[in-house]
Amino acid sequence: MRRLPLPLLLAGLALALGQGRERERERELEPEPGGEPGPAAPSGAQCLEHDCFAVFWAARPFAEASAVCERGGGHLMTVRSTVAEDAIALLLQSRGGRLWLGLRLPSPLPCTEPAQRLRGFQWVTGDRRTDYSNWAPSGRRCGERCVTVSRDLRWEERRCEAPADGFLCEYNYAASCGRLPPAEGLPVTYTTPFGARGGDFLALPPRSAAIVPALGLELRCEEDGEGGGPRWSRAEPGAWPCRLAAGGCEGACGEEGGRPRCSCPDGKVLSPDGRGCGSPCAGAPCQHHCVVAGASFLCMCEAGYRLAADGSSCEDIDDCAAVPRLCEQVCVNTEGGFECHCQRGYEMVEGHCQPLSRCYEAPCEQQCEDVPDGYRCSCFPGYAIDSQKPTHCLLHCNRSQCPAQCDPHTLACECPEGFVLDDDANSSEVCVDIDECDMNFCEHNCTNRPGSYECHCHAGYRLHSQNHCVKIQEDDKEGAYSGDAAGSEPPVPIPSRTPPKVERLHPGVLVGISVGILSAALALLALGYHLAKKRCRPPATMDYKCSGPHEKEMGLQPVTLGCAVPSQKL
Repeated sequence: MRRLPLPLLLAGLALALGQGRERERERELEPEPGGEPGPAAPSGAQCLEHDCFAVFWAARPFAEASAVCERGGGHLMTVRSTVAEDAIALLLQSRGGRLWLGLRLPSPLPCTEPAQRLRGFQWVTGDRRTDYSNWAPSGRRCGERCVTVSRDLRWEERRCEAPADGFLCEYNYAASCGRLPPAEGLPVTYTTPFGARGGDFLALPPRSAAIVPALGLELRCEEDGEGGGPRWSRAEPGAWPCRLAAGGCEGACGEEGGRPRCSCPDGKVLSPDGRGCGSPCAGAPCQHHCVVAGASFLCMCEAGYRLAADGSSCEDIDDCAAVPRLCEQVCVNTEGGFECHCQRGYEMVEGHCQPLSRCYEAPCEQQCEDVPDGYRCSCFPGYAIDSQKPTHCLLHCNRSQCPAQCDPHTLACECPEGFVLDDDANSSEVCVDIDECDMNFCEHNCTNRPGSYECHCHAGYRLHSQNHCVKIQEDDKEGAYSGDAAGSEPPVPIPSRTPPKVERLHPGVLVGISVGILSAALALLALGYHLAKKRCRPPATMDYKCSGPHEKEMGLQPVTLGCAVPSQKL
């Protein structure tokens, strides 16, 4: 609970209660319209900025006392700290009797709990929060119980249906009006919404009245329509006499023609009530912005709008039409602005239209470049696109000798298809083209190319199945020669049949292969010589032809088996 300024409360309560002592010692409840009993006025009351407290000396049970407080907009008093206890002491003014507080035992709890701070009781506000208690000695009691406070400020348990001597009410407000400044010869009487009446309140809650009989004036504490909190006002516009609270003027109060009138400082104008001061823009019909210009105002619009003919509303400017080439490609006007877009195949990147890239999703093995409506794979130097799989790259060399591609970690080297790994004069690994024409792949003529070869046919023949030549028939000679003025079809490059990857061979292996090839050649040469010698040796036997057994002379003619020799006569 907020700590109360006790010196001010004490002074106010002493004056208010002093006036009350001239009336009846005790005020009884009088019937209200509709038959509901209610207090004519509390016996004593005082208000601060947010809280008012009142004491009613009227014998009533707990429920009736609570209803009276609620009809005035409050509840039975909660005492959560010593500050509230001091307020009770001031309200009682040493008068004896027991007054209801806002504590009762909840219905589901049949008995009190002396060990607890509030003994199981609960405030009428529905909580048990407190920093203070002052119980009179008492044991455990059961049944419906409520709490009273006496002159010695002790809390006592009591049956709720039994009347107490009176009750204390508490009223809470968000804000209040300050008391009017004192003016000589102008006494003021205040009344509160809960029925308290007097001239020495420190603050007055909203809906309170201030009556000034000398001026025939009645003011009301009302909420300020501009959110400035409650203030004293009246239904009639304009200032009241300046000697009382400056006529209610927010600015200055002066007399004009014997009548009070309010005025405001520069940059502000009088409010409709004739007392307050506000900005000329307050209530201005400007759609966007209002700028004070002396005692008047001007309407202004946000960027992308212009002021309409009525001087207060704003209309959109078509930026795309007003500013040529505002965007790189496509300009779209929007309410109060514009948007730049890109044409198909482009995307916005940092405010500029860039060709839409498809390479981020392309399966290219090495390099990728964007082309209209797609992408194209490419390779690093020394590689070429695989014709069978355009997204992959193969080693490529367009010369008879190229540097080998070697892994610096494994020292393994690779060569393009149609090349073999070798060392150059500097002992560097190079790829040397294989001369496929030495392998007699072509039936007629052959031209070697880097990594491949081309077969050609003689005149009158055409290439068939890459390596073979077939004779052109008479019936298709005309078509064949008309298709090729040179008498043969254009050469077709033939890819090498060697494996694409060749591991480097050890020099000893190459020597062994060379020796093996040489030995095989010598063996074949020796075999050929032997066969030729055998076929061409002199005859070992002769066949003779005889005329008869009694011939004296015989003519002999050797018959050779293979080679011709001169005839001999015997």
